[in-house]
Amino acid sequence: MTPTESYDVIIIGTGAGGGTLARRLAPSGKRILILERGNFLPREKENWESVEVFQKMRYHTEEKWRDRKGKEFMAHTGYFVGGNTKVYGGAMFRLRERDFETVQHKGGISPEWPVKYRDFEPYYTQAEALYEVHGKRGIDPTEPAMSADYPFGPLAHEPRIQELHDKLIKNGRQPFPIPLALKRNESDPLLSKCIRCSTCDGFPCLVDAKADADLNGVRPAMEHSNVTLVVNARVKRLLTHGSAREVSTVEAEVDGEQVFFRGDIVVVSAGAINSAALLLASASDQHPNGLANSSDQVGRNYMRHLNDAMLTITTKRNRTVFQKTLAMNDYYWGEEEFPFPMGHIQLLGKTDQGTIGADAPFFAPNVALDQMAKHSVDWWLTAEDLPHPENRVFLGKNGEINLHQRDHYHEHFDRLLARWT
Repeated sequence: MTPTESYDVIIIGTGAGGGTLARRLAPSGKRILILERGNFLPREKENWESVEVFQKMRYHTEEKWRDRKGKEFMAHTGYFVGGNTKVYGGAMFRLRERDFETVQHKGGISPEWPVKYRDFEPYYTQAEALYEVHGKRGIDPTEPAMSADYPFGPLAHEPRIQELHDKLIKNGRQPFPIPLALKRNESDPLLSKCIRCSTCDGFPCLVDAKADADLNGVRPAMEHSNVTLVVNARVKRLLTHGSAREVSTVEAEVDGEQVFFRGDIVVVSAGAINSAALLLASASDQHPNGLANSSDQVGRNYMRHLNDAMLTITTKRNRTVFQKTLAMNDYYWGEEEFPFPMGHIQLLGKTDQGTIGADAPFFAPNVALDQMAKHSVDWWLTAEDLPHPENRVFLGKNGEINLHQRDHYHEHFDRLLARWT
């Protein structure tokens, strides 16, 4: 086996981690190789068609994983340059200082991090600049200490959302503008890439107005001659040499052909699930359980958020177009009678018949779904999961990804849902 090319740095994955790293390393002059499993997401009219995006899942992989019962399910992820930031809603939140400490939940412990918020703070500031974040400091009651203001002011609420904002304030709540990574010029919309459309949250952006890891990370990195991007490159294994304590070679399948790349530094940034799967797939005589896995912890303690979408439907027509501008953290650390973390509340992008139809019973009439969407305000509620060793990523006998996950504790999320109904 002879590697075809040698590089100073190999970055596997082009999402929020890999794409951002490529952008920052590009001016260094180091020879950098970026390997992306997919290709560039196509710009096409279907980018903004809710039935294509949410019901036909046009931009999701057809890859199947297995759950804890061995049943196949569709992996809700996409393989494109920019990763899942191509379809995110642009919300760019920082963790809070206390999030890095030992946090007592009603159902267990969220362990202390070996690094602290103060270690991350300068990089949060740099990331907010890189991703053109719009927001406003000093309103969110849980906001951590920050060394700089957001690069741009917040996106304004549309009338219906401003009305809800004012009512929340009147009722003693503390709503604040969502920090959004968008290419929006609020002061001069004619010069703005972002047009404040209704097809942002969960959609690819047809006009390239979302500050994602592709547009703000990989493409600027590619302007440097020392950076090489290889698409349609599925990394299969990481190979070690010598003492077997360092990765030296990456084995990939590029357009169906086996290719080897040598790197002095190899960065695995393929997302939580695929990064763990790659380390496990790289088992060898020296590492029979996979790389960095003598403890049998790689892939274990998989944590996901507890999430729910909630539609508030009234007789009042909601004519909002760009809805995702308001969030609330009043219950982030709990409440007086429940002094444990509960979660976060924010607006979703405006739903329509197609987005609601993705989760509606097949017999639901389209006219009813349309009326629901026209009269709803759409919310996203999310809460922290806790680590459990049995919640894990591992590989089946044929190398397929198995994701064993079960919600062990959800009282905090149930309380959050109850507070918002």
